[in-house]
Amino acid sequence: MSGPVLGAGSTIRTRIALVYGGVFLVLGALLLLLVNLLVRAGTDGETDAIVSKVDEVAVVEAYRLGDDISAAAGDQMLMWSCLALLVMACGAVVVGWWTAGRVLRPVHEMTARARRLSERNLHERIAASGPDDELKELGDTIDALLGRLETAFDSQRRFIANASHELRTPLATQRAAIQVGLDDDCAVRDVLLDSNRRSERLIDGLLLLARSERGLAEREDVPLGDVVAEEYEDAEVVAGGGVVRGSRVLLSQLVRNLVANAVAYNVPGGVVDVRVEGGVLTVVNTGPVVPPDQVAGLFEPFRRGEGRDRMGPGAGLGLSIVRSIAVAHGGAVTAVARGAEEGGGLVVTVTLPVTVTPASI
Repeated sequence: MSGPVLGAGSTIRTRIALVYGGVFLVLGALLLLLVNLLVRAGTDGETDAIVSKVDEVAVVEAYRLGDDISAAAGDQMLMWSCLALLVMACGAVVVGWWTAGRVLRPVHEMTARARRLSERNLHERIAASGPDDELKELGDTIDALLGRLETAFDSQRRFIANASHELRTPLATQRAAIQVGLDDDCAVRDVLLDSNRRSERLIDGLLLLARSERGLAEREDVPLGDVVAEEYEDAEVVAGGGVVRGSRVLLSQLVRNLVANAVAYNVPGGVVDVRVEGGVLTVVNTGPVVPPDQVAGLFEPFRRGEGRDRMGPGAGLGLSIVRSIAVAHGGAVTAVARGAEEGGGLVVTVTLPVTVTPASI
């Protein structure tokens, strides 16, 4: 009695209770059927014995009377047996529901504790108590998994901190040496400085991507319209935008990356439109026509669409960072390619959950 009968949305407790009641109903029905057959057979035998003692004149009438009594008794017994079976089956479902709740209570407690865990409190554990059974084994397994996750997160934090220091310092030293050691009109100097700047941008992008994928350690109320206006003064902010609960620094980076991407991959004389309404930020630009099947790949690190790989100074991380920041804030980002008749380019839409909208103030 699973999927097709109970439905995909039924809980384990409901399934246990209904299975318990169903098994009771089937076994009870078989028991009552056997009892009724035996009673009817016994009643027929008793009727024959009683009729044999009656004189021959009343034999026919006695047989008919005995059959009527047997049938009435059988019908009454069948009716009351079925009624009793239904009542007991309902009682079995209730008992099964209560029993399942008692048995599954530790699972609910483990689920509640697991929901409270996040990157910031991975040191906490399920700490399942009780007898050494399957449920305690499950809790211990989850605790072991949390221990491995905590180790991995700590390792990632240390790596990001060390990488930030170890990678930035030599680049800064190289840039200073290039600027001091080579003449201003030296072509080699310009090439080395450009390579140095691209390396710095790549490192900054990788570190920011790693930071946003770790989630948000602290949150504050951020007016999305103000952030967009600061990053792009020509943006259209409808009714002041909405208030997003998150990181102002990361949201500013999200807007900055979208605008920079729209400008870098534009065509001469093209347009860039930025609009924010509530928690929805839309950036539209003209540019090369991107095949629709390549749009999803633009959000992958170091991926660029056809015709975009030789344009722009970036390292191919801009939209990856945008998506990571949006997800960290509980939002989502989508992109739609514009056709040649529309001027090419993309329509990128970022949807973020808002805590306050101008209409509700």
